Amino acid sequence: GHSDADVILHAVCDALLGAAGLGDIGKHFPPTDPAYKDISSLKLLGRVRELLAERGYVPLQVDVAVVAERPKISPYVPAMRERIAEALGISLEDVSIKATTPEGMGALGRGEGIGVWAVALIRRV
Repeated sequence: GHSDADVILHAVCDALLGAAGLGDIGKHFPPTDPAYKDISSLKLLGRVRELLAERGYVPLQVDVAVVAERPKISPYVPAMRERIAEALGISLEDVSIKATTPEGMGALGRGEGIGVWAVALIRRV
């Protein structure tokens, strides 16, 4: 990836941007812009929070589902939740991350990638 390629944070960014009707992560942080080369996805998430605020929105909740054979993320979920909650200024209880495996089925089951789906609830203030 062009940035640090954190697929979970990228999915969260896309969910928040989409909820506000602001497009996707590639629109705001294009891979053709050298300013974003190897940038921390936490910084991108912080910038997404700013973009929402500029348009009168605040994040309320984020829910993430990860589908992968590997790596096993369950040991890292508490720390990931904390980092996302802190970056978005929401409580830990409002960040959910869960993981499952595709049980060897398809490309994800062969370990050829990681699937991440995220939804976000935002509110106009």
